[in-house]
Amino acid sequence: MQDMENGGTLKFAVLGTGFWAGYQLAGWRELAGVKPIAFYNRSIEKAAALAHQFGVENVYGNVDELLDKHAHELDFVDIITDVSTHAMLTEKAAERGLDVICQKPMAPTLETAAGMVDTCRAANVALYIHENFRFQAPIRKLKEVLLSGVIGQIFKANVAFCSGFPVFDNQPFLKDLDEFIITDIGSHVLDIARFLFGEVASLYCHTARINAEIKGEDVANVLLRMRNGVSCYVEMSYATIKERESFPQTLVTVEGEKGTVALLNDYEIRVTTIAGTTILKAEPKLYPWIDPAYAVVHASIVDCNRDILESLQGKKNAETTGTDNFETIRLVHAAYRSARENMVIYI
Repeated sequence: MQDMENGGTLKFAVLGTGFWAGYQLAGWRELAGVKPIAFYNRSIEKAAALAHQFGVENVYGNVDELLDKHAHELDFVDIITDVSTHAMLTEKAAERGLDVICQKPMAPTLETAAGMVDTCRAANVALYIHENFRFQAPIRKLKEVLLSGVIGQIFKANVAFCSGFPVFDNQPFLKDLDEFIITDIGSHVLDIARFLFGEVASLYCHTARINAEIKGEDVANVLLRMRNGVSCYVEMSYATIKERESFPQTLVTVEGEKGTVALLNDYEIRVTTIAGTTILKAEPKLYPWIDPAYAVVHASIVDCNRDILESLQGKKNAETTGTDNFETIRLVHAAYRSARENMVIYI
């Protein structure tokens, strides 16, 4: 557990060393007081390559071997694998008394996600979900503007992630998913809606498959009725041809009794009241390891990691706990049910 002789440095193992793991580890490297000591991957060659890059000596192709050998010195695991393995790896870590960080989506089914939360609660270990979109610099700045009260009581909002980006070119496996965009992007933007406007009372969803070469839906429109009365329209698409491509940005418009706030392309926030329009900028930090085309996403990894780390250190409560993120997962599955049954779902 925590090595107090080493300045309280928390040690962790990475379970899964695919594409996203390199960025996740680069994000951890920006923070003091945390250190990776072991990597696991089914392809041990991939684990070894990433371990060499980050100076980690312990590499395993068997997760039980890693956990059995290092559990006594680990504080947590960071699960960065396919969603189908999240529950299994969470259970293995919890059995050994280790806190768990897991990539989104938490699990393929609502029942499995609930099981992960219950498993960690029973083992008295923490469960965090690495839901980084709410930590994007423009989203955080937008939240500040809303909390300032400048537009008064909010009554309507739109959260949009609509793009023509050729996502299937880089990730061809996405073509074969029976459920695609609500699971992939919806878990992010529905979480943003919760972060900005609170919990959901009901939802109604339409989906469509525009790309004939894929199995799942590539368009989804979800109308949320928030518990505070706000009407929030969440839209997502990978079939949208726009004059100005916004990928990978989430664009948001919020209407209140005293004005409107719009988060637009290139991290511009326009606040309009009867007195006029004020323009703000909320650009992400350009760390040297990020891909500039994904700056707003990659930079948010650091802030999400920091929030979780401060919770692990006992300094605060993290935002994206398993219990909290389960509410987002409920919305994802409720949206699919609504689309299938053509009905309003009450949460």
